[in-house]
Amino acid sequence: MKVGLQFVYQAHEGISDAEMFRRETQLAIEAEQMGFDFVGVVEHHFTDYAMCPENTQALAFIAAKTSKIQLMPAAFILPWNDPLRVAEKAVQLDILSEGRVIIGFGRGLAKIEYDILKIDMAESRDRFDEAAAMILEAVETGFIEGNGPYYPQPRAELRPRPEKSFKGRSYMVGMSPSSIDVAAKLGLGTLKFSQGLWENMMPEVNQYRASFEQHHGVKAPPIIIADMVACFEDAQKSRDYARKYQGAYFRSVLDHYEMLGDHFKNIPSYANYANAAHAMQTEGVDKAFEDYLTSNLHGTPEEIVENIQKRAGIVGDHDLSVNFTYGSMPYEDVWEQAKTFADKVLPHIK
Repeated sequence: MKVGLQFVYQAHEGISDAEMFRRETQLAIEAEQMGFDFVGVVEHHFTDYAMCPENTQALAFIAAKTSKIQLMPAAFILPWNDPLRVAEKAVQLDILSEGRVIIGFGRGLAKIEYDILKIDMAESRDRFDEAAAMILEAVETGFIEGNGPYYPQPRAELRPRPEKSFKGRSYMVGMSPSSIDVAAKLGLGTLKFSQGLWENMMPEVNQYRASFEQHHGVKAPPIIIADMVACFEDAQKSRDYARKYQGAYFRSVLDHYEMLGDHFKNIPSYANYANAAHAMQTEGVDKAFEDYLTSNLHGTPEEIVENIQKRAGIVGDHDLSVNFTYGSMPYEDVWEQAKTFADKVLPHIK
């Protein structure tokens, strides 16, 4: 099992954006010495929920301060970016880090980000599919071209040229059946956030694995599961912190993505989210949060190891991307639980 750290760069109460950004990035740098395998850095814009408009820039800084940890843009949100520029950034970062990049792709979900970036959410699926195919071809061959409706691109050579293949180190966020299908078809790994009971998510996971093998004749790579984590030696503290800070993060997700709104139902490619919004509207946010809390990780190191093993019994082989800093949790607690997890969980799950 590979285990990485995920960074959202969320606004931190009482701390400036600049100071928050420096502290989060320092934790990403320390992740290598703690024994983590990779760091994932989001792309998000405009709100307190998350703020990292240029993740390769942050990762280049991290690369310069480390020597072996892998670096994942998690993710490039393809409908918001020109495919040529994504390919160039990925290749350049890979060269500077000597082959440590894992490319991550995402489609984006927040209406506010789409609106301010002046892109129609209804085009997101088609934009993603068109861009992803172009980028994957470009980073392998060193040439990019496209004749699609969104990104018509005359054939151009990437300079500097790609040094190494990205096969086996390219992923996408797969939180809907349509995304799962695209990941399998393109030969991408998939990352899923813990946001509900894993028993209920297994049909999508199994669909991805079967489709991947059908398209490529080999088994799919392990899925990456992204978790919010509260890990302390004190079991009660872990439970209290999970409820308080994962609860704060959960509410920020609802607000940023307008999950209780009706806009998803008007966009066919977001039907999965329209169903989720309807479920929360009818069953209540409290139930959704309890499922969210159950699916993420909290407890003593021993409890977390046990829960990861139990989940492996449901999901099978998987990798982890864990987040210790969210909901304005005090940084002394963020560092304490990261160190506790590194010292007492990693040796048992890696």
